[in-house]
Amino acid sequence: MLGPADVRRLAEELGIRPTKKLGQNFVHDPNTVRRIVASASLTAEDVVLEVGPGLGSLTLALLPVAGAVTAVEIDPVLAARLERTASEYSPALAGRLRVVEADAMRVRAEALGDRSPTALVANLPYNVAVPVVLHLLAELPTLRHGLVMVQSEVADRMAARPGNRTYGVPSAKAAWFADVRRAGPVPRNVFWPVPNVDSGLVSFTRVEPPSEVAREEVFRVVDAAFAQRRKTLRAALSGWAGSAARAEGLLRAAGVDPAARGEQLEITDFARIAEAAKAEPA
Repeated sequence: MLGPADVRRLAEELGIRPTKKLGQNFVHDPNTVRRIVASASLTAEDVVLEVGPGLGSLTLALLPVAGAVTAVEIDPVLAARLERTASEYSPALAGRLRVVEADAMRVRAEALGDRSPTALVANLPYNVAVPVVLHLLAELPTLRHGLVMVQSEVADRMAARPGNRTYGVPSAKAAWFADVRRAGPVPRNVFWPVPNVDSGLVSFTRVEPPSEVAREEVFRVVDAAFAQRRKTLRAALSGWAGSAARAEGLLRAAGVDPAARGEQLEITDFARIAEAAKAEPA
């Protein structure tokens, strides 16, 4: 496992200066890494997908508990070094690691090899955390559970329930795929460099889609509902529906109060609205 001195030595060796553009804040606290792995509830049957492994602190802790680890790293310098780091620090387990140099927001299932990931465990860059998680859940139906470390406010938004002031597009869309929950705070001093924000852990467990309507159609309703979140759904969905009158008709058909607002609706409610639109006569 990498400690603070190891992290800095590797960074110096590679000439790495963490950049805000890539959201690079490397975890250097062994206790935090152990806590993440323990909270992820992994077994030897899991194939773990790690996004943004950086210098390898979390990667090395995942290797002993998972059947295999696929690490997706966008930085070519870090990607090129990771397998050698595993061989140096954990030679007996290095064969479990596969490194893929790619952008996690665009990576496809076929790029990850013949072992489909079952768990996502990652310290995600703050600026892309939500789109990365949503993309991976959509692209990889084999992902059954996971634990990610994100900015604390992002964690709140991902795990929020209807009626909560932080409930919005990330919460609703994540709920399509999984039961998402906060899994504890992470202090900022476990990172190098120390970020200006606090972090939090978010866990998820895959659930069945709440509707047979295409996900994209439901997500269009979600986007429209929250684009003007202070407005009633009758008004907020008027553009999506073509008129306020049609929006009201679809809402009533779905059993949703036209005077309600988006933050009051479950993902199942949004799905029923999309179903009502699809069921209309041509």
